[in-house]
Amino acid sequence: MQYKILGARGPRVSTIGFGAWASGGMNWGPTDDDVSKKALHAALDAGVTFFDTADVYGFGHSEDLIAEVIKERGKGDLIIATKAGNDFYHAGKDSDSGYGAIQQNYKKKYLIEAAEKSLKRLGLETLDILQLHSPDLEKLEWDDPWEALTLLKEQGKIQHAGLSIQSFKESEQAHLLERHKGLLDCIQVRYNLLERKAEKLLFPEAIKYGIGVIVRIPMLFGLLSGKFNRQSIFEGDDHRRFNLDAEKLKSYLGKMESMSDLYERYPDFSPAQVALRFGISHPACSVSIPGGKTPAQVNENCAASDMPAIILQPPESGLDG
Repeated sequence: MQYKILGARGPRVSTIGFGAWASGGMNWGPTDDDVSKKALHAALDAGVTFFDTADVYGFGHSEDLIAEVIKERGKGDLIIATKAGNDFYHAGKDSDSGYGAIQQNYKKKYLIEAAEKSLKRLGLETLDILQLHSPDLEKLEWDDPWEALTLLKEQGKIQHAGLSIQSFKESEQAHLLERHKGLLDCIQVRYNLLERKAEKLLFPEAIKYGIGVIVRIPMLFGLLSGKFNRQSIFEGDDHRRFNLDAEKLKSYLGKMESMSDLYERYPDFSPAQVALRFGISHPACSVSIPGGKTPAQVNENCAASDMPAIILQPPESGLDG
């Protein structure tokens, strides 16, 4: 496992982290808590020190499982990054858009209360990183979310402040890095072999201001593992029913056909490992956070950290998200 500093002011992190959305038991199809915990332990055994979660994942359950593992293994040098702003505490059924009853809430009072609830669930005195959870740009123009992060830092309830950039809004939200360069320590960005829009404007801004980059969706919800085809169907509460519906699958798979030469250059590594190594090869990027439902998936993911860097030419039209 390789390690990097997250930006200019962040902590030292493993370049492959653990994305704990699926561990919450919602939105990714069936999960088993015992298996999820084994996956978390496997990540620790492989040298992972960065765990990314959110209060809304499983409506607190992802944080609960991480807390159990911390009790069993100790906090040590683990970096726990959570998120707030998707309010499941007060939302009703009419707010369910496929992820459960959730509504965006970036009021100062709410964010502070949400951070305190995450602290309690995780059993921590301070959050290593608290990220605003992919808010609309309109809400990021308010003072409230930034005042909340500032106050939480001043009170010692969070060590570092982050912003999860809303998917496909990489350019539209890039100006926030300059505006809040004194507060933001890191950003989380949707970035993978087929969605490279962040390279154009967002990554240069992050490098300029010393803001670390956490790479999310590095395998495009599992698509870049090579395990799906045009007939793949996702059922139940699996969010991929709409994030990878038939039309999107057809489009993405068509783009993947042009990458066969890339995979052939790395015959000793799986497509998933190639995708993960690409995601941390850009100089702006410090850590990638693939999900891992099982220990086997986690071990495959972690092996990507020690691969040679994968540097590609700027994306052609259609491969930039």
